[in-house]
Amino acid sequence: MILLAGDIGGTKTDLALFSPERGPRAPFAEATFPSAQYPSLEALAQEFLLRARSPVSAACFGVAGPVTDGRARITNLPWVIDERRLCKFSTSGRYGC
Repeated sequence: MILLAGDIGGTKTDLALFSPERGPRAPFAEATFPSAQYPSLEALAQEFLLRARSPVSAACFGVAGPVTDGRARITNLPWVIDERRLCKFSTSGRYGC
């Protein structure tokens, strides 16, 4: 199981990949992105995952803004993060949660 974890902010977004073998404190891939240069979290995550060349089993994101009914409007960004849309997002073309 590979976990994509992210800290999503108006200025920057930090993403990392974790595996059970390495444990929760040792990401095997990580990167920081200027958030405003991307139209959405999906676009940013896709770039990261293409670079990392790793499938993802689960994801967890900390966001700058309240989450209501699975949706968050990100503070200082024009992004709306929606858990249903993220569930459908996949670089492998397989959809579903």
